[in-house]
Amino acid sequence: MIPLIKSTYNRFWQNCRFWLSSHNTWPFLIYYKWLYKPQRGSIQVFLDAYSREHRPFTVIQVGANDGITHDLIHKFIKRDHWQGVLLEPQERVFNRLEKLYRLSKGITCVHAALGKEDGKATLYKIAFSTARWATGLASFRKEVITSAFESGYIQKKAAQEGVRIPANPDDQIQVEHISVISPQQLIGKYQLDNVQLLQIDTEGFDYEVITIFHDAGLLPEAIVFEHVHLGEDNRYECSRLLNKQGYALWDFGKDTLAVKGNALITYKKAFGVA
Repeated sequence: MIPLIKSTYNRFWQNCRFWLSSHNTWPFLIYYKWLYKPQRGSIQVFLDAYSREHRPFTVIQVGANDGITHDLIHKFIKRDHWQGVLLEPQERVFNRLEKLYRLSKGITCVHAALGKEDGKATLYKIAFSTARWATGLASFRKEVITSAFESGYIQKKAAQEGVRIPANPDDQIQVEHISVISPQQLIGKYQLDNVQLLQIDTEGFDYEVITIFHDAGLLPEAIVFEHVHLGEDNRYECSRLLNKQGYALWDFGKDTLAVKGNALITYKKAFGVA
């Protein structure tokens, strides 16, 4: 009963926060402009400093989801009027993302995933829930979701939400056919000449996204990606590739920050690193 009450309250608060942000209300903007302080030692310390140092600030976000729930950069996009492109392939979630940023003139929401070439791809997703925990598991790799079943994570989240998991495994996971855009098309079509940050959250596809941008010669000075779903080999290869390109890497919980050039200078100042 208590988990269900907590889940209901969280949904209510998320909807309130979504409304405050999507309407660019003055309490929301004033809080993040004048009162917000990033938690000490968190990745937001860097993002806060890096965002304040660059005008204009341009971002590419791959796997934006609804743009606000558990989103590292949402507050900075709104506060500092970032420009750039946010990619989200899931149709239902994309509609919510568009509503969130409809008043943000510099932000373009793109209903697609990233790939080496323009085209189509198959996305695997939870079939019985559209809550943020479920849409956040959507992946090109079916094993990401099956592993979440095996670990008990999905059963726990479904119980908290109060939804029933279908007994038939075929009814638990569904397929969505999505559009794919290449980095060259993305950069050219939306005129992304000087990108400060590449933000990635693609449930296990993060390394591939980095290699796609790397092969296209389009990696910016700061990259944030989720390492938690990368296998040990992929995580090692990802770190090795970025190190060879001059990036320094730090882990913050499930995320990794890779920085070089001006972004590395900002990191050292923000965290007092010599």
